[in-house]
Parts: sequence; C-alpha cells; structure tokens
Amino acid sequence: MKLIAKVVALAALAVNLSAQAFPIATPGTEGLLVIASGGEVTATYEGNSASYSNDLYLENTGEFVFNNHANNPGDTKSLGTFAAGTELLFRLHVNNTGNDFFTGPGSRNPDGHAHARVQTEWMPGTTLVSFEDLYNGPFDFNDLSFSFTNTVSGVPEPESYALMALGLAALGVVARRRRQD
Repeated sequence: MKLIAKVVALAALAVNLSAQAFPIATPGTEGLLVIASGGEVTATYEGNSASYSNDLYLENTGEFVFNNHANNPGDTKSLGTFAAGTELLFRLHVNNTGNDFFTGPGSRNPDGHAHARVQTEWMPGTTLVSFEDLYNGPFDFNDLSFSFTNTVSGVPEPESYALMALGLAALGVVARRRRQD
C-alpha cells in the first residue's frame, strides 16, 4: 500500500513539474519544519507562478531572503551558520493582502492551515520548500519555491512514530513487570 501511495505521489509530482517550470515540494510534506543540520545554510530561489508579490524572510534573523517577482530562479543567498537542530522559521509576507504565512504547523498561520511543504533530500543534501500564499488555499504551493543546503525535515516519518510508540509500549511492559515483582 505504501508503494502505491509513493508511486501516486511521484506521478502527481511529475504532472505538477511538467505543468510548472520550477519544482514544488511533494504532497504530504505540509507542516514539516526546516531544521539545520549544522554549518552554513545557503538558499536558492527555484521559482513561482504566483500573481501576488511575496517576500520571504528568515524569522530567526529577521533577514529578507527572496521576492518571488524580483528574484530569478537560481539566485542564491547565504543565510548564515546555524547549529545542528536549530529550527529555521520562514515567513512568507504577501504584499498584496498583508497576510503572513509560516513554515511548520498550521497553528502558526491565521487560517490554521499549513502553508509550506518541506521536502528533505529533494536533491542530494538539499531540502525544497514550497509556499501557498492564499488564505484558506487552494494549496497548490506554487507561490514561492526555494531550496537549502545543510537542512532536513524536522518531523519524523509515520514509521518513526510507530517505532517510537512500540519502544514506549515495551518500556511500559518492563516497568509494569518490575513493579509486580
């Protein structure tokens, strides 16, 4: 079943990429965090198909990174050096509406929805982030895409949650047996 889901996701991505001249992070990566893996982080603007003008900021430093209409695909910018495990929080400011949307969980955004996808290993050693700039969707995430070096996704895959839950259950069983003895 997982294989079928992955094939469907890849097919959707292929259709999406053929319709767009720039990459969009894969579905199912909404709400994930961008975590520095240590060292210098370099951002590359990948493109957009938005009619609204959007500014991207790194909230950790308050630094402007890219504008989706003023920057050209391939433009790069060093964001600085970060310790491993640091969450890099990005804000997309929509100039036309005044709305701000953030990477990470939907609870950070005014409409309660995740407005960014974060795809780790989009290319070797590179994370891809794609933003949605409209309040309540349509969630096509085509409004500003950028990639990073030295970053990873900060939320474990469902398989990791299952392994962690299994480990916690085993610890609970061991603790209960010790109390009974």
